[in-house]
Amino acid sequence: MEVTVALYETLRKHYPERGRVQLEAGARVAELLSRLGIAEDDVGILVVNRKDAQFNQILEDGDLVTVIPPMGGG
Repeated sequence: MEVTVALYETLRKHYPERGRVQLEAGARVAELLSRLGIAEDDVGILVVNRKDAQFNQILEDGDLVTVIPPMGGG
C-alpha cells in the first residue's frame, strides 16, 4: 500500500521521494515513522486524514499522514 506524508519544520529533512511511502498492508503509524527515521519523541502533532492519530493506528492505502514537531516557546 502507499501513503502520502506531509512533514513540517525540522522534520522536512526526512521527507520521502515524491512524498509517498510504500508499506506492507496493516502497517502502523509507528512503522512509517521508523521507516522515515523519525523518533516518536520528535512528534508533537500526528494527524491521519485530517483527524488526530496515534502511533499504533493502522494505516490504509491512500492515507495522508501529517507530522508536526513539538512547538517550542518561551
